[in-house]
Amino acid sequence: MSGHSKWATTKHQKAAKDAKRGAAFAKLIKTIEVAARTGGGDPTGNPTLADAITKARKESVPLDNIERAVKRGSGELADGVSYESIMYEGYAPGGVAVLVECLTDNRNRAASEVRTVFSRNGGNLADPGSVAYLFTRKGVALVPKTPGLAEDDVLGAVLDAGAEEVNDLGEAFEVVCEAGDVHAVRVALEAAGIEPDSAEMTFLPSMSVSLDDDTAKKVLKLVDLLDDLDDVQNVWANFDVSDEVLESV
Repeated sequence: MSGHSKWATTKHQKAAKDAKRGAAFAKLIKTIEVAARTGGGDPTGNPTLADAITKARKESVPLDNIERAVKRGSGELADGVSYESIMYEGYAPGGVAVLVECLTDNRNRAASEVRTVFSRNGGNLADPGSVAYLFTRKGVALVPKTPGLAEDDVLGAVLDAGAEEVNDLGEAFEVVCEAGDVHAVRVALEAAGIEPDSAEMTFLPSMSVSLDDDTAKKVLKLVDLLDDLDDVQNVWANFDVSDEVLESV
């Protein structure tokens, strides 16, 4: 099982208890604004926006905040901010490859903050393209295990929606598909009466780096610090760690 999948599941479980919920809300709102600006403010014709709204609702973002974000993004409100999407690449301790996705209104600030986190925590930024080739853009849905729900039930629900595989992560099933099929996978799950915890675009590593406990803690700290930056939307890394280390953090 890849460290990415285990860490993504752990982060999702912790999100509901996150003391920094205000920061998490701000990132979700930003995603909605950008989706509305890119594809329009009608979620029925904009799957990216529909998925962003669904994720925000699951994380208990107030409906008023969501509606205002849609209006700002679609131009109905004049106070919208123009965000730029930037992907930074770098290395964490142990040679772990890291992708950092930012949505920012200040490229210089984002670059400076990301570089500082890397340099102060045993990592370094890398040239564009030097890390990205180790990852594949995919869609991933996480389905919590419930009594009576089997892996075959999940697979049967998503097979015609473009799902490529279903993996058992222990406490949840992971559905992997092409990035463009993630909305269809979520809709198919819901139509089958299966409620996914999340369904979103991600980057899956083609190979993982196994880490000892000490290095794993350093990598997890760096990933967490990057995740805490206001301009950072997502962090992906190709590490593999033990369950014991994940539980300790």
